Amino acid sequence: MARLVVIATTAVPDHVRGALSRWMLEPVAGVYVGTMSARVRDELWSAVSASVGDGAAVCVHPDDNEQGFSMRTAGERRRTTIDFDGLQLVRLSALEEPEQQMPLIPEGW
Repeated sequence: MARLVVIATTAVPDHVRGALSRWMLEPVAGVYVGTMSARVRDELWSAVSASVGDGAAVCVHPDDNEQGFSMRTAGERRRTTIDFDGLQLVRLSALEEPEQQMPLIPEGW
């Protein structure tokens, strides 16, 4: 089975980027690509997901399922992975709108 692993990061601390660049190539800012064993991938993902801070990361790797791959996410973002009858789908949550302040009612009304 292919061992290609892709990890995309957003606003993660520099030490996370450094850890990823030891094992993977960064062809585009924040996107890391590499081939590795499942054990190395799992250890690397544990380190990344534990230290994303205010950022976010997603890991896509081959898996023996209907889609042929699995996704893992860490951090808070609008896109979340959900399981739909065994298929992993991406749900996009709505934007949070700032609370609108009610206009002040002038005196005398």
